[in-house]
Amino acid sequence: MNSASPFESPAESPIGDPMGGADTVIPRPVLITTAEGCFVLRHDTVIASDPAFEHAVRWLRGALGPAMRLTLLPGPRGPGTIQLVRAADLAEEAYRLQVTSGAVRIEAGGPAGAFYGAQTLRQLLPPEAFRAGPLGHGPWSVPAVTIADAPRFAWRGVLIDVARRFLPKNDLLRYIDLLAMHKLNVLHLHLTDDQGWRLEIKRFPRLTEVGAWRRESNVGAAVHEKYDGRPHGGYYTQDDIREIVAYAADRFITVVPEIDMPGHTQAAIAAYPELGNLDESLPVGTSWGVIDNVLNVEDHTIAFFKAVLDEVLELFPGDYVCIGGDEVPKEQWRDSPAAKERMRELGLRDEDELQSWFVRQFTEYLIACGRRPYGWDEILEGGLPRGTTVASWRGTFGAVTAARLGHDVVTCPFTEVYLDFRQSGDPAEPVPIGSIISLESVYGFEPVPSELTEEESRHILGAQANIWTEHIDSVRHLDYMAFPRLAAFAEVVWGPRRRDFADFRRRLRSHERRLEALGVEFRPESGPRPWQTRPDAPGLARDFAEVNARVQEWTANIVARYGWPRT
Repeated sequence: MNSASPFESPAESPIGDPMGGADTVIPRPVLITTAEGCFVLRHDTVIASDPAFEHAVRWLRGALGPAMRLTLLPGPRGPGTIQLVRAADLAEEAYRLQVTSGAVRIEAGGPAGAFYGAQTLRQLLPPEAFRAGPLGHGPWSVPAVTIADAPRFAWRGVLIDVARRFLPKNDLLRYIDLLAMHKLNVLHLHLTDDQGWRLEIKRFPRLTEVGAWRRESNVGAAVHEKYDGRPHGGYYTQDDIREIVAYAADRFITVVPEIDMPGHTQAAIAAYPELGNLDESLPVGTSWGVIDNVLNVEDHTIAFFKAVLDEVLELFPGDYVCIGGDEVPKEQWRDSPAAKERMRELGLRDEDELQSWFVRQFTEYLIACGRRPYGWDEILEGGLPRGTTVASWRGTFGAVTAARLGHDVVTCPFTEVYLDFRQSGDPAEPVPIGSIISLESVYGFEPVPSELTEEESRHILGAQANIWTEHIDSVRHLDYMAFPRLAAFAEVVWGPRRRDFADFRRRLRSHERRLEALGVEFRPESGPRPWQTRPDAPGLARDFAEVNARVQEWTANIVARYGWPRT
């Protein structure tokens, strides 16, 4: 690899930038070789493309046109052109990119690979190429380089919690572009929770009429019992969702919806009290943490949520639908005559088995509808039907167990990739919660647990970073918590297992200029800027010893209960 080679500029001095270029790409390509020289983009540069790569061509025109005043019209293949060519020897997401003084050539195994090649091409340009308007008039140069690239994992995801804090549609579309820029391909939308229901369901309009609004929110960690006295709400119409899904699909991102149940459901119960276990009306939740109010286990509630899922399936065409299944308090079921009767009817030992029965109503329903159910690792505890995928968040125990039982897994341990956790021990970190998850620790995350054999490891589809938003109340704060850690995560799930953090930090200096050009308010390496602090919102910091003790307690309880989770 000749990563230090300079490139020569032609006499007309095309615009280049030492902070851009071939050796600054994130995520780092698998193989990269630089050379001398450059390709100059001019007003008459054309794109010659395989018809199947129209998505990549359309995106490239839209991305480069505003900043560079280029039209990039279609034209014949030849000298001075950008060429997108299908390569039969490459996998769907793989690409090769070769830049010489005569042409830019992207060879790809499929449309997704062509798109990722186009994303890399943009990063080879100066950071000004990421702006929405021109700073100069060109011409623009791309350094000579040869790249061969393909992702390590099929699932390269990010969860954004829009239930706790509604993210307006345009801000969500912006985040889809940021995910695409980093070659991430799954957006897990946490659409429902105790504190808000964000998806229009035509059959049950009160889910958004009532459930999409709460009267106030906790300020900082719930233990401090501070509230802002400010209503919060919003939801996506079904046409909004169709637009979001289509926009993401154009960027080769699959949107996975989550309808969380039977816990995290107070917003739904507030809208339709008959779904709950109490003979009283409840408000939409206003405090954070695990709330005791859960769905009842009666037939009408099962039918209600199957009807909800019917509309979800129409809106989200992807294979995966998340049904949650996490953090379900059992107190109300223990006190419920209907729950006790259900357990007697089914011959269940206790409320833990009742939860497993409840989850099965929906995993089996989704499988019958031709979809793949997806849920948090608690759904393992009573056994799962084949075809269910597990999101392992409580350490690696769920991932190891699920893989050994033959289930596919997405790893997302809260000790390593929860991006709402504080980023350093600096007391100025905004709303410092959880243990420290630094940029370096995210970069050091390994999605495949070391306990698995090579064969078992095939069940690890990939990983996702989770951004829970209880304490992230603006898109500026979302930027701060997500970046640059999300750039580090993107490199983890894209590139080879062996990585170099020092090299990543070097490239990140250039990448931050791209983020600045896009208006992303990332966290500086030196710590939060004054306006990024939140002295009004006290957090609840934890150390790793406390966090690890909690994981061990969860694991011990599961093993003691089941010996080993059953199929």
